[in-house]
Amino acid sequence: MPWFALYTMPKNEKKVTERLQKIGIEAYCPMVTQMRQWTDRKKKVETPLISSYVFVNIEESERNKVFSAYGVVRYLYWLGKPAIVKNEEITVLKEGLKGILTSFEVQGLQPGDSLIITKGPFQGKEGVVSQLEKNKIRLVLKELGVLITISREE
Repeated sequence: MPWFALYTMPKNEKKVTERLQKIGIEAYCPMVTQMRQWTDRKKKVETPLISSYVFVNIEESERNKVFSAYGVVRYLYWLGKPAIVKNEEITVLKEGLKGILTSFEVQGLQPGDSLIITKGPFQGKEGVVSQLEKNKIRLVLKELGVLITISREE
């Protein structure tokens, strides 16, 4: 069975994944743990790796079943057809999220430069630097067409 990418309502990725699993659809939402700072404390929070996206493993003939789960907006399309995500890419995501990126160095990069990601869930993917900050790099991944932020904890 192929994997498809679903677009969800904002901040509904976890709930949509749970709802889809309850109706018997294999769903996957890649999650990462981040350290969040509030005025009075720091806390580790689990957030979706790709905002508003959930992946489903479903037969082509049963694709409409996903719309019975509240929070599903639409399928992601590529060239007029629902985008198919390869099993290998889902496996890479799952395996890559087991490792944790602890540090990185930025040397000689400028916005617009191409960069190959060497570690983590997007290992081997090419991105274009869109923004550089002291502890953050924002990349647009060419293959997936998504913006990711890589940040370093201090």
